[in-house]
Amino acid sequence: MPMKIARVIRDSLETYAIVQGNNLIIREEMARQLNKELPTNIEDFLFGEWLEIVRNEHFDASQPISIYKFLPPLANPPKIIGLGYNYLDHAKEHGAKPPTEPVIFMKPRTALVGAADDIMCPQFVTQLDYEGELAFVIKERCKNVRQEEAMQYVLGYMIFNDVSARDIQFKESQWTRGKSFDTFAPCGPWLTTRDEIADPYNLRIVTKVNGEIRQNSSTKYMALKIDNIIASLSKVMTLERSDIISTGTPSGVAAFMATPKFLQHGDTVEIEIENLGRIRNRVTFVD
Repeated sequence: MPMKIARVIRDSLETYAIVQGNNLIIREEMARQLNKELPTNIEDFLFGEWLEIVRNEHFDASQPISIYKFLPPLANPPKIIGLGYNYLDHAKEHGAKPPTEPVIFMKPRTALVGAADDIMCPQFVTQLDYEGELAFVIKERCKNVRQEEAMQYVLGYMIFNDVSARDIQFKESQWTRGKSFDTFAPCGPWLTTRDEIADPYNLRIVTKVNGEIRQNSSTKYMALKIDNIIASLSKVMTLERSDIISTGTPSGVAAFMATPKFLQHGDTVEIEIENLGRIRNRVTFVD
C-alpha cells in the first residue's frame, strides 16, 4: 500500500503518523490497533521493518490534520544535497548549459523547518530568493550504484524550498554559505513513498509568492533524472539512509527576472507539487 508518513507535534508532544486524506493515524493509535510497540523515532519506523509491516494494515481511528503541526519529515538526515541548473528552463534563464553531471552543494540539517514554519532571515541579507524543488530520500546505505538499479534506493519524495541568499551566493564560487542559513530548507509536508508516484518526471510544480505564481513548470524538464543523480553521486560519496537530495528548481526564481522580485518581510511562499501536497512559509526578517 502506498503511504504518506508525517512527523507531527501537538501540545509539545512529537509523534509520527500515516496521512489519509485530511486525517492522521498517529503512532500511538497504530500501536494500539496492532497490539505492538512501535518505535518512538520516525527514522526507526521508516528504515526498519515497521514500514513494511503496516503497509497492508487497515486502521480505523483517525484525527484531523488541522490539530497538528507538521515538522520536517526527517529530523536528522546525515546529508542534504542540492543540485544546481538541473532544469532545462532554469539553466536557460541563467544562461548556463544543462549539466551532464550533477552540480552540487550541501545544506546543513539545521536549515530544515516544517511545512508551515517561518523562514527567518537576517536583516543583512538583501536578495532573498525561493526555489521550489522535488526532493527524494535515500532508503539505504549505498555506494557505486548502477543506474539501472538506482531507483530501488529511493524511499520516497517530498517538497523542498531551497531558500537562497543571492547576494551572498553569487559573490562566492561555492554556494553553500548563501544556502545554509537556519530555516533555509522548508520541506514536507510529509514523505510520500516511492510506490505512490508512478512517474516522478511528470509532476506539476508551482511556486507562489503572496498568491502570485512565480514558478509553473513540471519535473519533466529535469535534466538529470533521479537514477542518474544517484549513480553519479554514489561514485563520489557513500549515500546513507535518510539522506535528502533535492533535484533542482525550474525557471521563475526572483534572481533572473528582468526586474527581480526578491522576498520581503511578511511575504508568504507556497510550493505545491502534484500528488505530494503543499508547503507554505512566511518570511520574517530578524536582527
